[in-house]
Amino acid sequence: MAIVLWVLPYFGIHIPLWGLIILMIALAIVGYVSYRIGKLTFLLKPRVAPEAGSEGKVVTPLTPQGYVKVQGVLWKATCFEPGLETGDEVVVVGVDGLKLIVAAKRRPVQYKQIQR
Repeated sequence: MAIVLWVLPYFGIHIPLWGLIILMIALAIVGYVSYRIGKLTFLLKPRVAPEAGSEGKVVTPLTPQGYVKVQGVLWKATCFEPGLETGDEVVVVGVDGLKLIVAAKRRPVQYKQIQR
């Protein structure tokens, strides 16, 4: 506002009062919208890599790199086991920077209880 009132007239630029009012309203709206958008970032939980043992699903085939979804977040991953396709379940075995190292989830064999 100080620039509009003091500096621009020095260069021969005069903005009428109604123009100044529109400019101030526009700046207030931009400031408010920026505040509302920026405030949302403070409410987000920080994203940290999942710990070893976390489970997830393959989103793109791991040949040997691809993407997995762990704890609802998409991560780039590497797997040294061939043949993991979309939808396969995996377990995080390590973290290399922002890349996960995963292995196929092994399901325990279910035995039927035999009644005698």
